[in-house]
Amino acid sequence: MKLIERVAAFDAAVERRFEGFHSPPVDAVAYRLSSAADHSILWHVCGATRALARGGDVEWATRFSLALGVESALTNGAVKSLFLRIRPADYAAIEFRHGLRRPITSSFPSGHATAAFCAATLLGGGPGWYTAATMVAATRVYVRLHHASDVLAGAAFGVGLGLLLRPLVNGRE
Repeated sequence: MKLIERVAAFDAAVERRFEGFHSPPVDAVAYRLSSAADHSILWHVCGATRALARGGDVEWATRFSLALGVESALTNGAVKSLFLRIRPADYAAIEFRHGLRRPITSSFPSGHATAAFCAATLLGGGPGWYTAATMVAATRVYVRLHHASDVLAGAAFGVGLGLLLRPLVNGRE
């Protein structure tokens, strides 16, 4: 079996597992969480909150937001244009509710997963931040906007970018 076939089989298996979780209460949470992470708004708020908790470190918050801008430009510009992967098959039938917006970029890698894991890494990592990142990333499969492999690639890319950008964000910390 070729790699592409293995990835497709993996994606299909994960998507079938997610189908068992669909319900109105879970939809309400998953769609809203996915929407809150649009344009990394959720992560900018987390960064600003962290800066405030540390005595109003505006310089750190600015560097953090700039790093997320770099992540977005790389992911949603350069990287996605290299792959041009089609979104899941039922993409056209998705109900865009609870604030969910229709993406215009390629499916691979997941920009939400990349941003989430980059932000989690920049925020110091640890189980809390990576759990939040995982929850956001999982919503992208749940709402049928990404394949599981898009999310896994985005998570790995996000951690890598976060590690690269961490010294710039943290400065002398």
